[in-house]
Amino acid sequence: MEEELKCPVCGSLFREPIILPCSHNVCLPCARTIAVQTPESEQHLPPLLHPRGPAPPAAAAAPGAGPGAGSGAATGSATCLDSECAAGGGGDHADKLSLHSETDSGYGSYTPSLKSPNGVRVLPLVPAPPGAAAAQRGAGPASSSLTCPQCHRSASLDQRGLRGFQRNRLLEAIVQRYQQGRAAAAAAAKCQLCDRSPPEPAAVLCEQCEVMYCTACQLRCHPARGPFAKHRLVPPPAHPGAPGGGGDGGGKGAGGGRKLPTCAEHDLENYSMYCVSCRSPVCYQCLEEGKHSKHDVKALGAMWKQHKAQLSQALNGVSDKAKEAKEFLVQLKNLLQQIQENGLDYEACLVAQCDALVDALTRQKAKLLTKVTKEREHKLKVVWDQINHCTLKLRQSTGLMEYCLEVIKENDPSGFLQISDALIKRVQVSQEQWVKGALEPKVSAEFDLTLDSEPLLQSIHQLDFIQMKFPVSVPPVPLLQLEKCCTRNNSVTLAWRMPPLSHNPVEGYILELDDGDGGQFREVYVGKETLCTIDGLHFNSTYNARVKAFNSSGVGPYSKTVILQTSDVAWFTFDPSSAHRDIVLSNDNQTATCNSYDDRVVLGTAAFSKGVHYWELHVDRYDNHPDPAFGIARINVVKDMMLGKDDKAWAMYVDNNRSWFMHCNSHTNRTEGGVSKGATVGVLLDLNKHNLTFYINGQQQGPPAFENIEGVFMPALSLNRNVQVTLHTGLEVPQCVKQTKLPNN
Repeated sequence: MEEELKCPVCGSLFREPIILPCSHNVCLPCARTIAVQTPESEQHLPPLLHPRGPAPPAAAAAPGAGPGAGSGAATGSATCLDSECAAGGGGDHADKLSLHSETDSGYGSYTPSLKSPNGVRVLPLVPAPPGAAAAQRGAGPASSSLTCPQCHRSASLDQRGLRGFQRNRLLEAIVQRYQQGRAAAAAAAKCQLCDRSPPEPAAVLCEQCEVMYCTACQLRCHPARGPFAKHRLVPPPAHPGAPGGGGDGGGKGAGGGRKLPTCAEHDLENYSMYCVSCRSPVCYQCLEEGKHSKHDVKALGAMWKQHKAQLSQALNGVSDKAKEAKEFLVQLKNLLQQIQENGLDYEACLVAQCDALVDALTRQKAKLLTKVTKEREHKLKVVWDQINHCTLKLRQSTGLMEYCLEVIKENDPSGFLQISDALIKRVQVSQEQWVKGALEPKVSAEFDLTLDSEPLLQSIHQLDFIQMKFPVSVPPVPLLQLEKCCTRNNSVTLAWRMPPLSHNPVEGYILELDDGDGGQFREVYVGKETLCTIDGLHFNSTYNARVKAFNSSGVGPYSKTVILQTSDVAWFTFDPSSAHRDIVLSNDNQTATCNSYDDRVVLGTAAFSKGVHYWELHVDRYDNHPDPAFGIARINVVKDMMLGKDDKAWAMYVDNNRSWFMHCNSHTNRTEGGVSKGATVGVLLDLNKHNLTFYINGQQQGPPAFENIEGVFMPALSLNRNVQVTLHTGLEVPQCVKQTKLPNN
């Protein structure tokens, strides 16, 4: 409740609160300092707030303005806030702060100035210059206003100033009781475990222990750990005499000895009636003489009881909502505890499951190590057996060789012939023992054991919680979005989505495409996206596509098959990403030149593997008789020399008189007819017949330049800084061309 008892300007408890017409309250001292805009002619504002421009002529010529008033006597000029200062400024100058209405608009706004603790701008007190009061009196009655610091509504002030606003006596009495109750509660709430005299004030109350602790005792006797970790600590209870504490706090009723309030306009009269029109209490004299004489009035006591009943009824609804909010807070706090406990349980379960996986992996690791050990011991045994066997044979052969050498040294022919036949047979038998493969190891040093850990690693990476607690079935049939499916050149784009109200989860999609000739479908994409573009297809071909979804339960059914037709002709440009860095492209990458005097290569953005394709290059600039080369190449062609000098390109290079075909730096088929500025070079790639033909200004340059070419090729060009060409694509294959057959050179 304390926030309801604080002034929105100073941020402290209300002092002499007054009620503004908007029903908000403000301290009377703060009302004197609330900043509002004043007329530009006001002279006693701080220098920072003086107007930049001169005063209006009407203000300077206001009647009755004294010499000291200057231009300050204008409509809406300053007036005192309280009636006490109207006599010439003898009272507190804080009541002389000027207020006004903005051009009679009825809305006032704050003047930027100092800032109060509660965030409201206030105006510093500045003494009025001599003569300001006289100028004001000479200017006649002035219109002033006060702006509410909460809703920013303005309220006009009459000649009584701030005294014209009613005092909020109930709020003032509640503030007084609250202060008394807070002091009593602070004195009564003492620590119940303190050994000091007197005990320290209590800081918290444990709802489970029902003991109040000061800060020191709470840290020492009731730490937030162990069995006390779940105890709930709250502020100590208010004293019974405090507001809301169950007592009357020493307060008195309306008639319990408190002085009855008197009318603001008739000091000797008490309030006895209530004006329904003005919504304010009035006295009998107000009804007889004042402005309320013709208003609807009712008895003060009856209206008091009626409004109390209305407030009580409204409070019942708020009380029910407050009760629900408290229960909801208890539910949320219980939920916090449950989340904490469940989180710990799940963490322990997760650790146990992961430890079980680690144990299983450790056991499997031991088994695999045993297999490796057995394989190693087997290989070692085989090698040792082979070593022993080979050593024995070697020793026998060596002994036989030494014996035979000694026999050969003897000079006894008859004795030699007696044993020679037997020795020759023994040597032959010994030689036959070293058959093919006998001197080769029976085992290799390599272990023919390959551990396939990829599926396990993939499973580990995919290890996750199962969010669904109900059986999961395969996904339904995806719906192809035909309005988003399209083709461009030799690429196709397909889009799909899942049907609405589909509750089965989808982990990914499989897109399948045939070969363009009605062959078998093959997978071209597996992933989570619902939009896919497939490049590198055949031109002028018809493809069938379909898609299906999958999840942990399996693969769903196929969608309907969509038929897509690739372009008949190719539209492409030069490719800046693969071009040599000296190549300069312009005109949306359709015009190419070079910064270097050396030949540099640039490729097209299209790739061809099937069909018949034709494009032209227009020579925009041709200086100093260079040798540009036109043709086709593979993606990995060398780009810092003339096209055709390596085995990755097939080209025709040409000067101003002749042309040559070149591949692998081999020059063939010299043909008369060169290029100049304005010439057009045509390239005809027929992958159905596997040949390449060139044209200059519509004339075929010799027979087909190259035959038996197969694979994937990209349009290519090499040139230096003396040449600039522009590419033209999307052309039909020329039907009528003049073939010029010149002798090859």
